[in-house]
Amino acid sequence: MDDEQYPGFRDFVSARGPALSRAAYLLTGDHHAAEDLVQAALARVLRHWRKLSDGDPESYVRRTMYHLQMSWWRRRRVAESLAAVPPEPGGDDPHRTTALRMSLERALGELSPRQRAVIVLRYYEDMTEAQAADMLGCSVGAVKRHAHDALARLRTRAPHLIDEEVGRRDLAIG
Repeated sequence: MDDEQYPGFRDFVSARGPALSRAAYLLTGDHHAAEDLVQAALARVLRHWRKLSDGDPESYVRRTMYHLQMSWWRRRRVAESLAAVPPEPGGDDPHRTTALRMSLERALGELSPRQRAVIVLRYYEDMTEAQAADMLGCSVGAVKRHAHDALARLRTRAPHLIDEEVGRRDLAIG
């Protein structure tokens, strides 16, 4: 890649790459797929870098990632599989944070790609409903519906995650 032809691109990737990778991992649930997603989005951005570099290239990369993930999911159409036994809630295990993270990843994996994208945008990226709708190219009502359905599904499939969060708040308050 020629730095003169794409000024600032290398710096942008160095600065924002880790955050983009984390968001991609939350969308895909797989490190390798997340790497592929970020690379594909950056490759698309590179083609339009001269126009994008003056504005907000990160939002364009993120939008591209969300749309690519939806497109890839539609092509794969992987059947949903449920665990025979729900994951155990963390106890006094010293690796509780790791177990909780894995449980959350499993629960996110049970959501549809659109629901997962809405949850990631709203609660990880801390976007408003309007921002998430704009990012996904849908209405605010659709974002609300996907969030509602996703949270309902998480409450039924992984109630221990809610109990864990309530316990953390109680500890912080008390």
